[in-house]
Amino acid sequence: MTPSNPERVTLALTGASGAQYGLRLLECLVAAERQVFFLVSKAAKVVLATEMDLELGDTPEAIEQYLTDRYQAVPKQIRVFGEDDWMSPVASGSGAPSSMVICPCSTGTLSAIACGLSNNLAQRAATVVLKERRKLIIVPREAPYSEIHLENMLKLSRMGSIIIPASPGFYNRPETVNDMVDFIVARILDQLGVPQELMPSWGSQRL
Repeated sequence: MTPSNPERVTLALTGASGAQYGLRLLECLVAAERQVFFLVSKAAKVVLATEMDLELGDTPEAIEQYLTDRYQAVPKQIRVFGEDDWMSPVASGSGAPSSMVICPCSTGTLSAIACGLSNNLAQRAATVVLKERRKLIIVPREAPYSEIHLENMLKLSRMGSIIIPASPGFYNRPETVNDMVDFIVARILDQLGVPQELMPSWGSQRL
């Protein structure tokens, strides 16, 4: 069985704070019947354990089964690939999805992508998206930003990447942490063209 919607998204979680954003985005993409190619670094697993007391598993197969059960996805709707799985679809322009989100994106990953490095599968997938002129959305959470971080973001923005810092707004009057997470996830879904009801667009209440 495969999802009814053929659109695919690559989602990478790297070793920055804000793992909640990535998992909430995964949940929303599954609900929207997107197939997700999921990449998670060793550092991201440490963040998940630290911030959410969450252990995904030790192998791509175990992680895939865990996430499929957690988000009630159909079989193979979530595909998980290891950091050095160079034969995965995301490693080549002929098989990679048209969109990739790195959420959260560590500044180390940001730097590597800006310099064209491919030290792991997430970095390789990002370079593929850039060379194929597809959509790359980067969600950094570092604060404050150094000049190096800003230069790397500017460099990638000039290449066509979308930079969405994990800086939630407050005009929606959030009452919980989940509300603040949803603010950022809604902006990412908007950029992906995925319908969402997490957050109304500005001024829509007056229409």
